[in-house]
Amino acid sequence: MSTARAERLVNLVLALLSTRQYLTAEKIRGIVPGYGDAASDDAYFRMFERDKTELRELGIPLETGRNSAFDAIEGYRIARRDYELGEIDLAPDEAAAVALASRLWDSPELTGQAQGALVKLRAAGLEVDDQAPTVVEPRVRAEPAFGPLLAAVQNGQAVGFEYRRSGSPERIMRTLEPWGVVSWKARWYVVGHDRDRGATRCFRLSRVTGQVRPVGKPGAVRRPDGVNLLQLVSATSGSAEPAPVTTARLWVADGRAAGVRRRGTVLGRCTIDGEEGDLVEIGLYFPESAADWITAQGPDVVVLEPDVLAKTVQDRLEAVVARQGSGR
Repeated sequence: MSTARAERLVNLVLALLSTRQYLTAEKIRGIVPGYGDAASDDAYFRMFERDKTELRELGIPLETGRNSAFDAIEGYRIARRDYELGEIDLAPDEAAAVALASRLWDSPELTGQAQGALVKLRAAGLEVDDQAPTVVEPRVRAEPAFGPLLAAVQNGQAVGFEYRRSGSPERIMRTLEPWGVVSWKARWYVVGHDRDRGATRCFRLSRVTGQVRPVGKPGAVRRPDGVNLLQLVSATSGSAEPAPVTTARLWVADGRAAGVRRRGTVLGRCTIDGEEGDLVEIGLYFPESAADWITAQGPDVVVLEPDVLAKTVQDRLEAVVARQGSGR
């Protein structure tokens, strides 16, 4: 979505929320910035129809009606009782986490959805600090095939694409009934029924080349009941798991760092500076990048062993504090 269109949609929502009366299309054209640039009446009405459809797809309830029995033309408004969220109480760290999630995806398909969620939260009167400083700036860059394949899954439609097998420059055409797109060990995969092989297959998105083409009619593909996509990917992406290079022991604050807990084993309880938490043991497959990941947990995780990792994480946290203190 272009910036101009996004601003126009926000202005339209604000205009329809700010009045209890129904606004006609002509009145909206005169008061909402962005519509006055339409080259003709037909161009404006086409633009307005697209915007109404976009708002409804975002879940924004548009009401149509007349202000009185003497009005010949219907108008539009948004009832606050239907639009506003129920009471939500976000703690400061939770509000920052919501804002951080909105900055996570470097993909047009998901960026729009994240920004739409922020608009609704702000409409509910919540302060979402999207400028909050963070230890790391997260980015998850989706492959070019991500958008078309995700759309095919949502539409229940088969697709065709060229696929490059591992270690070979050869490209083979594949026709797939996609069931889902999942991430496994920092890589994206599409899982589904391979019509050419007549079996369930997983394809890494980074090896999909060229354009993903829809095949057949939407709604023809259904994901079978009880299928675990992550289990299928993990079973086919490598039969033998590499052994961890080293093992670390960490203190994890109660109710925090769920990702660390999922990857490790809780050995018991531990107290750091008078604060209770769990003692977690975790295997590190990539020690050189573990410091970045653990540093991103901030004060919620403290490295107990090994000493080299603890010192590296401490140095990086101190560097972050120094940069924030200098205003950089």
